[in-house]
Amino acid sequence: MLFLSHKPSAAVFHSILFEFPSLQEMRQHDVQELNRILFSALETSLVGTSGHDLINRLYHGIVVNQIVCKECKNVSERQEDFLDLTVAVKGVAGLEEALWNMYVEEEYFENDNLYRCGACDKLVEASKSAKLRKLPPFLTISLLRFNFDFEKCERYKETSCYTFPIQINLRPFCEQTEMDDSEYMYELFSVIIHKGGCYGGHYHVYIRDVDELGNWQLQEEEDGLIEEKALRDTENAKETENPLAVLKGILSEEEAKQIPVDQLGQKLLEKKGVSWNKKYRKQYGALRKYLQNHPQIFQLSPDGNKVGLKETHKLLFKLDSHGQNLQSPSQKNDVQWNCEKNPPRPRAASAGCHWFDLNDSKVQPIKEKDIEKQFQGKESAYMLFYRKAQLKRPPEARGNPRYQIPEHLLNEMNAANTELRKKRAECDSANNGIDLHLHLSSCYKFHNGALHPSLSCKESVVDLTIDRRKTLGDLRQAVLQVLESWEGDMVLSMAKPLPAGLHLYQVLDGDELILDGIGLADGADIFVWNGKEVGGTKVLTGPEHEPVVLNVLRLAEHNEGGKGQHFSEAQHVFPCSTSLGQLHSALAPAGGIILRNGSGVDTEAKNWQVFHEEDMKETVRSVGLRDGCSVLILDSHDQSFVNLASGNLTAFTYDISWLQVKNFCGVEEEAKHVKITATIETVMSDIKMKAIREFQLQEELGNESCLRPVSGNGKLLSPVSEDYTVKEAELKMGSLLGLCRGKAPTSTQLFLYFMVGSDQSCSPEMEIVVEETASVGECLNLMLEKSGLSGDNWHLRRLDWCYEAGEALSQENATLKELNVCRGDTLIITEGKLPEKGFLKIPIWWLKPSSHKKHGENAQDQVNGMTWKMEALQVSAAAAPAEPTHPGLDLCYAGRIEIAGEASLEDLKMQVLTLPCCQEQVVPLPSFLRAWTVDSRRPGKLLRDNKRTLSDYRLGARVEICIEPLQEEENLGPHELLLRVQMGIPGERDYTSSRDLVWDISKECTAWALRQRVASHYCLPVDKIEIAKYFPERFEWLPLSSWTQQISKRKRRKKQASLQSAPYHLKDGDIIGVKNLLLDDTKDFSTVRDDIGKEKQRQLALEKRKSRQERVQDPLFPDEKLPPKPRKPEVALSINVGVFR
Repeated sequence: MLFLSHKPSAAVFHSILFEFPSLQEMRQHDVQELNRILFSALETSLVGTSGHDLINRLYHGIVVNQIVCKECKNVSERQEDFLDLTVAVKGVAGLEEALWNMYVEEEYFENDNLYRCGACDKLVEASKSAKLRKLPPFLTISLLRFNFDFEKCERYKETSCYTFPIQINLRPFCEQTEMDDSEYMYELFSVIIHKGGCYGGHYHVYIRDVDELGNWQLQEEEDGLIEEKALRDTENAKETENPLAVLKGILSEEEAKQIPVDQLGQKLLEKKGVSWNKKYRKQYGALRKYLQNHPQIFQLSPDGNKVGLKETHKLLFKLDSHGQNLQSPSQKNDVQWNCEKNPPRPRAASAGCHWFDLNDSKVQPIKEKDIEKQFQGKESAYMLFYRKAQLKRPPEARGNPRYQIPEHLLNEMNAANTELRKKRAECDSANNGIDLHLHLSSCYKFHNGALHPSLSCKESVVDLTIDRRKTLGDLRQAVLQVLESWEGDMVLSMAKPLPAGLHLYQVLDGDELILDGIGLADGADIFVWNGKEVGGTKVLTGPEHEPVVLNVLRLAEHNEGGKGQHFSEAQHVFPCSTSLGQLHSALAPAGGIILRNGSGVDTEAKNWQVFHEEDMKETVRSVGLRDGCSVLILDSHDQSFVNLASGNLTAFTYDISWLQVKNFCGVEEEAKHVKITATIETVMSDIKMKAIREFQLQEELGNESCLRPVSGNGKLLSPVSEDYTVKEAELKMGSLLGLCRGKAPTSTQLFLYFMVGSDQSCSPEMEIVVEETASVGECLNLMLEKSGLSGDNWHLRRLDWCYEAGEALSQENATLKELNVCRGDTLIITEGKLPEKGFLKIPIWWLKPSSHKKHGENAQDQVNGMTWKMEALQVSAAAAPAEPTHPGLDLCYAGRIEIAGEASLEDLKMQVLTLPCCQEQVVPLPSFLRAWTVDSRRPGKLLRDNKRTLSDYRLGARVEICIEPLQEEENLGPHELLLRVQMGIPGERDYTSSRDLVWDISKECTAWALRQRVASHYCLPVDKIEIAKYFPERFEWLPLSSWTQQISKRKRRKKQASLQSAPYHLKDGDIIGVKNLLLDDTKDFSTVRDDIGKEKQRQLALEKRKSRQERVQDPLFPDEKLPPKPRKPEVALSINVGVFR
C-alpha cells in the first residue's frame, strides 16, 4: 500500500489483500475477531506456497498448564497453542501484574477442594500453575476491557488505568529461563485503541515506524514545562480523589494483617479530614460494600467485620512508595514493576523511535509518551503488539519501501499509479473546470437600452472551458486562440442577461489575478469588445446603468364592455439611474401624472401611489422600480380618479394584471398565445374582442366564438358567459383561456360533457348545451340524437371521482337544475333501463370447473394447471340480450335477474336457478351453489351466509355475480377461508387439478398453520412440502415462509404475522401451489403459462412505451395530451394503527 498513490480506508485495505469468505468485509467486527479472521484468510491464501506456515512461524506460541501432586510429586501437564494472549483488565494495575497472576502465581487445591492424582489414585493436595513454553517472534496481547455486570445485567467497559511497558522482559513467565536475556526481551511496536463504549465505538492504531519510512514531523511544543506540570498536578489530584489508592495506602501502613472496617473508616477520617459517608458514599456507596466489590485487592474476614490488603497488592504498594525491586518468594528472577502513579517511561534505546497514529485515512505523527494517554478512559488500549528486541531490520531496509518487493508487484503498482494519476487529472479537470460563454461584440447591436444579438444565439456565443485556478492572463490568451481573426484592442467585461437584454458590468483587468478569486463561476457570461462602443454606439456599463423594463399602463379612451375598466399597456426600457423627472418627460404629457403600484410585487396590487413633485429628483432604482413593475400614466382629464392629497386612486382599486389567450379557432396551423391586460372587473367580451384583434382575425368572428378556460392537462373547460367579469367567472390572473368557435352559453344554459359508456378509450367525450330547466329525459334524448343512438333502453349516470359511472339520474321528469347538475359536469349514457327503487338488476355468470388438461396440450389455455371451462350455455334472444363474455376468463353469461335489495342470498340463488340456461343443471338445494362477485374479470369476493340480505353485502349498483355449482352442500363460517390447492407434477412444470381446501383461521392465520393444514390435506410430513401463493395478474408465485419444528416455545407464543396482511393478502379463492419434496426437490413454482404471460406483459409494456414516445415526438401533434389512465374501481379502505413504544 506504500506504493499506491491514494488513501484507502481500512475496509478497502483488507479486502484488496484477499477475498473475505461469505462477504465478511461487509460486517462490523471486534478487532480481536477480525485479527483471527485475517490470520485464517492469510493461511488459506498461502496454501501450496512457500509461505504456507508463515502465520505459525511469526505468531504461534505454546502455554503449558501443570498440576503438581504434593505427595508423589507427579506432574500432569497440558499444552495449549495460541496466536494471541488474552489478559484480564478488571482489578489489575497493568500488563505485568496480569502476566504475573497468570504465569507466576500458583493455585492450591487444599481443604475441601482437593485434586485426584492419577498416580496416587486418591484426593490429594496439589498446586496448579501455567508457564509460557514457547515464545513467538511477534506477541499479540488482547485486553479484556469488556465485562458483564451481573447485578445490573448489562455489559460495560473497563476504563480504569491499565499500564503496559514499551519494553518487557518475559523471563519470569517462561518455563525455560536459562537462555540469554535477549531471548526474553520484547518491545512494543503497535497499539490498537478503542474509543467508545461496549455497544459501539471506533478503532484506530498507533504504529512504530520500524523502517523509518514515514515523514515524522511534529509542531514545536509551546510552554511544555507548564503543560507537563499541569498534567502532573491533575494526575495527583485524581490520585487523591481515588478512594482505592487512599484505602490501599492506609492498609499498607498497618502491621496487622487485618483491621476492623469501622477502624478503617476512623483512620480515613484522621488522614483525610473527612469521613467516607461525606466524601465518597454518594458516588461509591457504603464503605463495606465498596470493599466487597474489590475482592481482588481487599481480603475480608468470613463475618465481613475485618479487612486487609492482599499480599500481592501490599508488596506492590510498598514498591510504589520506596522504589525497590520486588522478589517473589517462589521465584528468584528479578521483576521490574510499574505502579499506577508512575507509569513506565520509555527506555533510551527506543527514545528515537517514530510513532504514527493511523485513524482511517488520516495519518499523523505522535510522540512515544502519547501512548501513556491510552492507559485508561473511554479511549484506551485494546490490543498490544510486541516483537522480539533482537529482531533487527537490515540497514538497507531503512527508508526503502521497495526492499525485497518482487518486480512484478512493483510493475503492477506503477501501472496502478499511472492509471490513478490519469483519473486524478480527469477528476481535477471536472472539479476545477468552468464553462464560460463568450459574447462577441461583432454579433451584437445596442438598442432600447441593452445589447441584443443580431444573429442567432449559437452564432453569437462561443463556449470556452478553462481551469478556475488559472489567471486572467491565461484566460485572455485562451480567448485570443479561440478568436484567431480578432483585431485591435480586446477588453473582457462581465455580462449578465436581463429582461431588457444583455448588460455589461466591470471590466476584467489584472492579468495576474486568479479566475476563482475574481468571482468567475461556472456558466458566467463574458463580453468581448473594444471597451468603448458596439456597432458604433457607446455602451454604458456598470450596475448604475442597468436597464429596467417597466409596464406603462394608460386608461383607454372608451370602454367597449360598458362595465369595469380597460387599460392599454406598453413596455419601455430605462436605465436604473434615470430620474423620475426624465421618466415623466418621456412618458407623461404636459400636466400628466405618474402613479406606481404601492403594494409591492407579492401582495394584491390595489394601491396606486402618485409620484409628487419632490420625488422627481429620485432615480428609478431608489424608488424601488424593478423589472416588470407597472406605472400608470394619467392625463390631466383623468386626474379626477386620483386624490392628490393622499396619492391614491379613488375611482377604482382593483388589480391590473393579464390573462393568456390561445387561438383554437383553427384559422392558422399553429396555435398562438397572446397576453391580454385585464383587471378583476374587466368584462369577458372585452377580453375576447381584444384577443381577436391581437390574433388579427375577422371581426365577424366575435359573434361566433367564445372563451373557454384551459385546464392543467390541456382540456378545454366549459365556455364562460360573455357578460361575466373576470371576478364573476372565477378566473385567476394569469390563467390560460382558449378562443374557440361556437357561441357561449347564456346564464340560463348549461354546458355539459357526455359519453356513451364509462370506458374513455372506446367512447369519445362529447359536448352539449342545454337549458337548465330541461328534464332528464329531454337531456337524454338530445344526447342520444347527437351521438347517433336510438331506442329507450338507455339512462343517464353521473361521472364519479374515480372516472366511473356513478349515481344514476333516476327521476326522468326532474329538471337538471333540481338535480343540481352544474355547468361542466360529465354525464354517462348507460345501456339498460333503471330498475324500480329498492331493486337490483344483477348480471349473472355461470362458473364450472372442468377436467384437468395434461401439460403440453394447450399451455396457453391453462392457468397453472387449473382450467376453468364453461359448458356452452345457449341464451335465447327472447330470454336475455346477448352480452359479451369477459375476456381472459372462462365465464359464461347466464342472464340478468331483478331482485329486491332486502332479499337474502338464498333467494338470489333460487332465482338464478329459474334462468333458462340454468334449468338443465341438477342442483338439489341453494347450499349446493357458491356465489362470487366478479372483480377484474375473475371471481372476487365470496358471498357467505345464505340468510344474509343483499343490502348487507353493500354490493352497489354495478355489481355482477358468478355462480359456481358444488358437488356437496357448503355453508362456510366467518372464520373459514376457501383456498384452491394444487399439487405440482414431479418432473414437469405443471400441476394436478385443483382442490377446494377449507381452512379455519379463527386461532391463527400464519404460514406455519397453513403448512400444517395443507400437509394434513395431502397426508404428507410438514417438513416435506413447500407452498406458494399465485398472483394471476402478474403471473408470479410468492413462496410462503418455511417454518421448521425447531421453533422455541417463546417464539411460538410470540404473535406471528398474519397471511391476510402484506405481502400475501390471502383471501377466498386464492391459488396455493404445493411441492412434494419427497418426489420433487425443485422449488420453482412457475409454469409454461407464467412464462408466456410475463412475455406478453413485457411486449405490451414495450409497445405502450414506444407508442407514447412516438406521440410525444410527432410534430403534427405538439400539444396533444395523452388520454388519462383509467382508474381502478372504488374500494373500501381499512387503516390499522399500531401501538408504538
